[in-house]
Amino acid sequence: MEDQVTMTEEELLEDGFGDTPFYHCFIAEIQGATSSDDPKVVGFVMYYFTYDPWVGKQLYLEEFYVMGEYRGLGIGSELLRHLSDLAMKTRCTGMMFVVAENNEPSVQYYKRRGAEDLSQEEGWRLFRFDKDSLVKMGTPAEE
Repeated sequence: MEDQVTMTEEELLEDGFGDTPFYHCFIAEIQGATSSDDPKVVGFVMYYFTYDPWVGKQLYLEEFYVMGEYRGLGIGSELLRHLSDLAMKTRCTGMMFVVAENNEPSVQYYKRRGAEDLSQEEGWRLFRFDKDSLVKMGTPAEE
């Protein structure tokens, strides 16, 4: 999947930590092997806020990752707890996210925590306009 990344490190930093942040993050750390070792980042969540005129503010979970060797230790649950607390404090009505259809372990992980699969429950489909489509739609037609 790394070959699909088109962002530079500079763009990522500007978009998240510039004057107008487009996303926010939480990281999960564990203490190093000794007390003098720096903490090690073992997971993270990337999120942002959206708005639905029917229900109001929503927290959108864009990325959620815990390193394989640290899964099953409650780190992911703790990250989701922090996000849930944040969503409640900011008066969000829900948390939205997308899971790849073939990622059954993640589908089950979220369902065990109470997530609804809207593709099955409500029949929603995910669409995207790529950059070329945006350019075509945004460029005035020649007369």
